[in-house]
Amino acid sequence: MPESDMARPLLERDNSVGPWGSCSGGTIGILGTGDFARSLATRLLCSGFKVVVGSRNPKRNVGIFPAEAELMSQEEAVKRVELVFVALYKEHYSTLRSLAGALSRKILIDISNNQEVNTKGESNAEYLASLFPHSTVVKGFNVVSAWALQSGPKDGNKQVLLCSNCPEARSHVAGIARSMGFIPVDMGSLCSAREIENIPLRLLPFWKVPVVLALCLFLFFYLYNFVRSVLHPYLIENKNKFYKIPIDLVNVTLPCVSYVLLSMVYLPGILAAFYQLHRGTKYQRFPDWLDQWMIHRKQIGLVSFFCACLHAIYSLCLPMRRSARYLLINDAVKQVKDGGADAWVEEQVWRMEIYVSFGIMALGVLSLLAITSLPSISNSLNWREFNFIQSQLGLVALLISTLHTLTFGWKRAFDGNFYKFYLPPTFTLTLVVPGAIILARVTLLLPCIHRRLMKIRRGWERRSSFQIMMTNCTEEMAESSSNV
Repeated sequence: MPESDMARPLLERDNSVGPWGSCSGGTIGILGTGDFARSLATRLLCSGFKVVVGSRNPKRNVGIFPAEAELMSQEEAVKRVELVFVALYKEHYSTLRSLAGALSRKILIDISNNQEVNTKGESNAEYLASLFPHSTVVKGFNVVSAWALQSGPKDGNKQVLLCSNCPEARSHVAGIARSMGFIPVDMGSLCSAREIENIPLRLLPFWKVPVVLALCLFLFFYLYNFVRSVLHPYLIENKNKFYKIPIDLVNVTLPCVSYVLLSMVYLPGILAAFYQLHRGTKYQRFPDWLDQWMIHRKQIGLVSFFCACLHAIYSLCLPMRRSARYLLINDAVKQVKDGGADAWVEEQVWRMEIYVSFGIMALGVLSLLAITSLPSISNSLNWREFNFIQSQLGLVALLISTLHTLTFGWKRAFDGNFYKFYLPPTFTLTLVVPGAIILARVTLLLPCIHRRLMKIRRGWERRSSFQIMMTNCTEEMAESSSNV
């Protein structure tokens, strides 16, 4: 890269109309001199605004802001603008009380966040509004990072959540957000501020349940495989197979987790269909646990895909292990000693070929499902296309994964030698939920059931005998009244 390009600033002033909207050229005030305040000043200047920064010590902070920004005392800055960004922590709001007169009838944009999730208490924006009752407080820009402000919204979150009790103030701040290249989202009145302030504090809220579920499944199947593949040979046959712990057991456990998680993506849809058939209507809410389950389906599916990818990588690494080489040499030596000339077993060859082929196809379909779940891809699909990929192809992926599992197990479920401590092979456990889903899906496709379900989803309701009797009575009374 040329040295001149490296010397160029990250942001350049552009007063022309660009892809982020036109520049209004108004003057905006900022109270505070922290990192976020500096990034905000840079973004506003590059969007065509004039910026004045109010500081308790302007001379000390003059070197850390862009040259175009004017630094002055807080009193002077407030007097020169009609809109002020309050870039201070909540505990410092009280230091602004001396400016209450100057801030009267002006818009204050609260950009602060809390240190922990606030579930019951007053929001920062509401506290600021109580301190300055004659000012209009708008909550916003707290979900935007300083990096997004410096680099531009193309490299960060583009949404800016806004709320205020004054619709005109919300509209005005929304216009400023658009000029800065962001997408304003109107969240209503100031009572929504607590929810907006909690958003940056939440760590992957929709991923906790899927990750915990995956970890629990992994722990269960790993211990189950450990008992069967390591503990049983050590106690019964006096064989040391603890070398399987790092790779072999993990590789056998990952597909079990992936397969069960994939089935759990489509299980709530099956349960919802039977709920509607049982109730005879679509206008009754599902139980809360089923609602939450359906909300987390996307994340469960992505965790399933992640486990499937890890399984594929682990499988490719199996021949690289030193233990695999030793076992291969031992088998060859044993075959020579036994006088065997050909170790080819036609049935096992075909089983492995089909097993690997189904595994590759299943991973391919899962990759397609994962890609189309990305917002950039899903937004380019219409509802029918998205539903076909996520629903129909998803069930195809489940079916192929079932065939992959069955060809892996082959006859082992019927061979007593594969039952360790009377525990069945692991693959038989993983088939329970997917097998039930496939049978339930076939049941829902039966013409008599499918027609009833489609009628319910189009608004038809099954009425009880009491409802029918009441309807007939109402109609008879209406006819009698009309005759009179």
